[in-house]
Amino acid sequence: MRKSLYAMLLLFALVLPLLAACGGGTAAQPTAAVAPPTAAVEAPTAMVEAPTAMVEAPTAAPEATAAPEATAMPEATAATSGTGTIKIGMVTDIAKLGDKGFNDSAWEGVQQAAKALGVEPKVIETTDPNDYQKNLDQFISEGYNVIVTVGFNLQEATVAAAKANPDIKFIGVDQAQTDVIPNLAGLIFNEDQAGYLAGVLAASVSKSGKIGAILGTDAVPAVWRFGEGYRAGAISIKPDISVQTVYHNDVGFDKTFSDPEWGKTTALSMIDQGVDVVFGAGGRTGNGALLAAADRKDKGVYAIGVDTDQYLTVPEAKAVLITSAVKIIPDGVAKLIQTVADGTFKGGNNFGTVGLAPFHDLDSQVPADLKTKLTDIQKQLLDGTLKTNVPAAKPGS
Repeated sequence: MRKSLYAMLLLFALVLPLLAACGGGTAAQPTAAVAPPTAAVEAPTAMVEAPTAMVEAPTAAPEATAAPEATAMPEATAATSGTGTIKIGMVTDIAKLGDKGFNDSAWEGVQQAAKALGVEPKVIETTDPNDYQKNLDQFISEGYNVIVTVGFNLQEATVAAAKANPDIKFIGVDQAQTDVIPNLAGLIFNEDQAGYLAGVLAASVSKSGKIGAILGTDAVPAVWRFGEGYRAGAISIKPDISVQTVYHNDVGFDKTFSDPEWGKTTALSMIDQGVDVVFGAGGRTGNGALLAAADRKDKGVYAIGVDTDQYLTVPEAKAVLITSAVKIIPDGVAKLIQTVADGTFKGGNNFGTVGLAPFHDLDSQVPADLKTKLTDIQKQLLDGTLKTNVPAAKPGS
């Protein structure tokens, strides 16, 4: 009995540690199993951030979609859908690009329109008047359907080309049309009005009572109107003022607008005779007059530019350039090209805007009452209550 009891006690002592070991392992396992769910909760938390970022992308997408509506490209594509692709070419007069006047201004307008239409324009610079027709023919043979020609001298060749090519639209800058050709639009300006305003200013600021103008040939109506408008405006302020106007007529057309040396020499001669305001209107020739005034700035000489704001294009004359008698050529050219795109192009004459450029560095030299007077005169010229009485062209020309 004792032996049996002893054996049972011995067996219990051996089995009890084994049971304890098995029980401890089972308790630890659930504790370890809790950790993976904890990590699994963190992963969805990170995934919430990704959808948050994706919400921002759709917010930006509508803005990007709306942006093209603010550009001219969709309108241009729609406008040209009925006429096909527009190819724009420009032929300069012999003064070429770099004249800091109407060739540069016309090219600016061509580029402005081309950018809006999403096309690349091309320019041919004329070096010889005998090449006008050849340059036009080059664009015609290359399939250009909008051709801009710049200057009065190109008028005859432009009219001939327009009549021979009715499917091509032509725009003649500074070319008044006597007959309406459906595919030829002339962009012209009331140069006499711009000249008149310049004359009013010149007579008002002159201290010597002597003013002058260096101009291209008076065989070009636009140039003659500038000169005669200048004279009329000055006399309206001071009837006894001396107005010297000199035209560069003794040379061929290939020289009249591209002779800055002559322009400068002639203007210097005027200044030496007491002229204290010089109006330069004749491409590079007129630019020479502006440089002459700059050379004599110590004498208190003022200069007036032409066609465009020459404070920006002839920086050498900034110190003396009181204003410019401007024709807003870029806008006029660009608008006419756009009429081709939208199908509203019409032949005949189209008048652009004229006026005076800002006074810039010399603004303080123009009294407030004179500024008011110039504004009033411009309004009267535009509404027709004031006439310059300058004919459309030089009598007898």
